[in-house]
Amino acid sequence: MRALAPAVLLILASSACSREIVPEAYAPTGAHDAYRHALAQAGLDRTALGRDWAKASELALRFPTEVAAPFEETFYADSGEAFALGYRFKVKYGQRTEVKLEIDPPSDWRIFVDLFRAPEGGDEGPEPVASGGEGDLRLAFEPRKDGTYLLRVQSELLRGGRGTLVIRNVASLEFPVEGLGSQAIGSSFGAPREGGRRSHHGVDIFAPRGTVVRATSRARVRRVDEWRLGGRVIWLEDPERDLRLYFAHLETQEVVEGTWVEPGDRIGTVGNSGNARTTPPHLHFGIYVRGRGPIDPYPFLYQPPQSPSAIRADRERLGGWVRTRRKAVPLLAGPYQPPGAGEARLLDLPPGTPLRVWGAIGSTLRVEIQGGMTGFIASGETEVLEPPLRGFPLEDRREKPSPLVTSE
Repeated sequence: MRALAPAVLLILASSACSREIVPEAYAPTGAHDAYRHALAQAGLDRTALGRDWAKASELALRFPTEVAAPFEETFYADSGEAFALGYRFKVKYGQRTEVKLEIDPPSDWRIFVDLFRAPEGGDEGPEPVASGGEGDLRLAFEPRKDGTYLLRVQSELLRGGRGTLVIRNVASLEFPVEGLGSQAIGSSFGAPREGGRRSHHGVDIFAPRGTVVRATSRARVRRVDEWRLGGRVIWLEDPERDLRLYFAHLETQEVVEGTWVEPGDRIGTVGNSGNARTTPPHLHFGIYVRGRGPIDPYPFLYQPPQSPSAIRADRERLGGWVRTRRKAVPLLAGPYQPPGAGEARLLDLPPGTPLRVWGAIGSTLRVEIQGGMTGFIASGETEVLEPPLRGFPLEDRREKPSPLVTSE
């Protein structure tokens, strides 16, 4: 019997292989997910630093910093600690959000940038939306409805340095009248017409007769026609955004049905044809969504301010230590709230409190106190600390942990 055992085992092994179910090969959803998987494959996720990295990733999304575009922060990541930051901001349908991250000085240091849609309630978690690729420090998206979004910025382990994050909102469509911007819009969406019998299903952009009208996005020319109300009209279809774009009261129509146009292509000129013949020349521009009808074009055309508040705080303090000056100073939950803004005030820091500096936003510093709690303090309320003073415990008035996690 012992002599037959190897043959029996070989037969059993061969039989088992024919019935084996092989799972699908792992496919990462982004650079952050691929890095997390690599840590697990190497067994590093079970080390203290690996656990800290996973914890930092989670807390960055659970306790993000409330910001508003345009926004800029210069931050410092310590190579000896797990580092992640989370940001929460609102975006209006029709706007395009652009995220840019710069490393100073440029290097091959990997920072992962991931975007999530914030849960609207219940037990749902953040929904992944977009992820920067390997070495890709830019990310852009357009929401399909007004919403709140979360952005996570996380460093690879054992690497660090200084980076600057910028978040901006821009119009998602090119402005349709040459040489003008949203300030030229004179009649808004929903305004009453014909004594209130109907409402305005677009915006009016006033310009001299013959001013060039241009395509607002890559689109197919769906219809070129002349109607009683709209006069000479053009309909474009934007398949990427699922929009129908309506140009009315034109003087000339310079496109052919069934062709494609690119953003900025000339399609006609401003006039006052149709029921606008008694008004100054203008373009009536409308946007329609299948199943919803007309929507307000203004957010699609509005170009918000692009320059965030200049960073006036001393960036040379990043990664170093400071202390509060001679009076008690409030530690705030966010960079924008005034010192007396209720729950925004986390606690009062006694004079001489040592603080580690992690970021600079405007004239505000992102700091950490002993115990790992982080908050924001006016840069002018601090002074350089060399060497650090001995720490002492402070009463923590909030229940939630810090969004910036350091090694335990």
